[in-house]
Amino acid sequence: MKKSKKIGITVFVALALVMAAIIIVHDNPGADPQEELLKKLISCGVIAAACIVFVKLYDKLVVLPVELYQSRHLIWKLARNDFKKRYAGSYLGAVWAMAQPVVTVVMYYIVFDKIFGSSGPKLRGGTEVPFVLFLTAGLVPWFYFTEALNNGTNALLEYNYLVKKVVFKISILPIIKIIAATFIHVFFVGVLLVVAAVYGYYPSVYMLQLVYYSVCLFVFVLALSYTTCAVVVFFKDLSQIINIVLQIGMWATPILWNINDLGDSPVVTLLKLNPLVYIVNGYRSAIYEHEWFFWDFFSTMYFWIVTVLLFGLGALVFKRLKVHFADVL
Repeated sequence: MKKSKKIGITVFVALALVMAAIIIVHDNPGADPQEELLKKLISCGVIAAACIVFVKLYDKLVVLPVELYQSRHLIWKLARNDFKKRYAGSYLGAVWAMAQPVVTVVMYYIVFDKIFGSSGPKLRGGTEVPFVLFLTAGLVPWFYFTEALNNGTNALLEYNYLVKKVVFKISILPIIKIIAATFIHVFFVGVLLVVAAVYGYYPSVYMLQLVYYSVCLFVFVLALSYTTCAVVVFFKDLSQIINIVLQIGMWATPILWNINDLGDSPVVTLLKLNPLVYIVNGYRSAIYEHEWFFWDFFSTMYFWIVTVLLFGLGALVFKRLKVHFADVL
């Protein structure tokens, strides 16, 4: 076993043991003891299974992260070029990328706030959050997710001329598209901060978590994109299926509605299995709820466990199918 492999496995297992220890000692005073015990057992079981899979498939799982790290300078350069090329030739350039989401937010605000009189959630102190702030905090990560997933899924199809080059590392193509989408996301996070300031929620230390949640979303959509971009090469209809799923997913994610209004029903538990619930609630917590992400420990653990599993699956699928990409394209 190579020294680097030993180090990688040791670090991963050590981190897994630390997480398992934190899970065991973590207590939620307001929760049912039996339910908490069940959560701890399931979490520790998933961590143990992840360690076994990581050790068994180490050589296949680390190839993709290593390639991305080695090509980091090329990735950054191509991502900037991709962003500039997308709006080349138009008079307003990147303004068009920002116009559609802004118009969408305004239309939702007029319909739900002004026409139907929808109100935002109430905080612990009884203060009601303005609906436009509640809405914007949910739409900003959703716009990023949809654009990044669509662009990442079609990365190999768009750059098919690079896929056919033998010496080019095609594994960097999805992340290039997602980084390009991140440029627009940064602008909308700025818009979100301005909207928050207008309603009296000025920048605080809690808002630094927007960086954390943006990284969470970046890694999550990247994990999905490696599977979708590989499959869409052979099954072109996947792009249309993703668009339909995204339309349904917007209503299944608490963007236009507050998940806390549903109480503690089985439906809520089912909805919380959607990793984007963690992201959307996280953006809102960072803006106006003033809560740290590690306070909701099990949701944080669940999100990262699902994301790591999806990334591992994406790496395996991409590695298995990439030898056929050039022939199909």
